[in-house]
Parts: sequence; structure tokens; C-alpha cells
Amino acid sequence: MLSQSIDSAKSKMEQTISFVSSEIGKIRTGRANPDIFNKILVSYYDNDTPLNQVANIAALDAITISIQPFDKTIIDDIERAILEADLGFNPSNNGNSIMITFPPLSVERRQELVKVASKIIEDGRISIRNIRREIIQSAKRIEDEQNISEDEMKKFMDDIQEVTDSFINRLNTLQKDKEVEILDS
Repeated sequence: MLSQSIDSAKSKMEQTISFVSSEIGKIRTGRANPDIFNKILVSYYDNDTPLNQVANIAALDAITISIQPFDKTIIDDIERAILEADLGFNPSNNGNSIMITFPPLSVERRQELVKVASKIIEDGRISIRNIRREIIQSAKRIEDEQNISEDEMKKFMDDIQEVTDSFINRLNTLQKDKEVEILDS
């Protein structure tokens, strides 16, 4: 019963890591990153549709993104959506595709982005700790109902702490990698 609780915790913690990784990937660095455009919505047949569902988004080199719409008639809508997203880009439309060049980041902007990344990572750590707390509370209820021995409970507590520490370490690694990416690009 307690091992199922640990498996459940691992699953929830893995989802947290995936979410945090996704959010961290959206933070702009000095390099061209197509993931930044995933949250942009384009008006397509009167529906707000994610940009990556109406166009092919590709990094041509370290500082250039190409956006090629599947339907050329919405190229102006895509350009408008990018401008309205206020990401600091000036898209250029050649009639068939949109080209975006990533301007270099100032030192101040890099520091702000490091803070944003740190906040996202800290939220992930809090989420991981909350999952651990919920699992421990659940295990204590099980302990009271099913007369689980103190030794089993001690082993469970050690195991759940070990799992928590491993996920926190993964978040710490994500944070260090993103900081290097932001500051060195």
C-alpha cells in the first residue's frame, strides 16, 4: 500500500518536472527558440488557434526563426498575433513566410530572465514538496487504519524523502542549465 503511494508521488512529481521544463523552455534567451511562439494564438476562421497548429515554426540559425503558414491567407493574422504578443520582435513578412531575428539581450534583461526562471523553478520545488506532504498525510491515515509498524513507516518516510530530493535535484539542474543558457548566449 505504501509503495503505491510512492509510485503515485513519482508520477505527480514527474508531471511537475514536465510542466516546469515546458515553462522554462518558453523563456527567451539570445538564441532563436521556436518554443517561445507556442503560446501565441492566431485568429483562424474566427477561432483562436495556437500558432504551431497553423504554421511550421523552425529555427534557421542561432538568431533567426522562420514561420511558414500552412494557409498563406493568414500570414497577416500571424504577423499581427506576434506583434500583439509583445515579445519584443519585429517580424518581417515576405508574402510566403515570416522571418524573425532575435535581437541581442541587454545585461539587465538577462538578469530579469534569470529571476523569472528562478521563480518558475521555485514554484516547481514548492509543488514537489506539496506532493510529498500530501503523500505523507495519506500514509499516516493508512498507518492509523491498518496498523502499519513504525519500521515500515520509517522506511516509507526515508523513501519518500529520497524521491523528493531526487526531483528537487533535477529542478536545480534545470535552473543551472537555463541560467547558463541565458547568461552565455
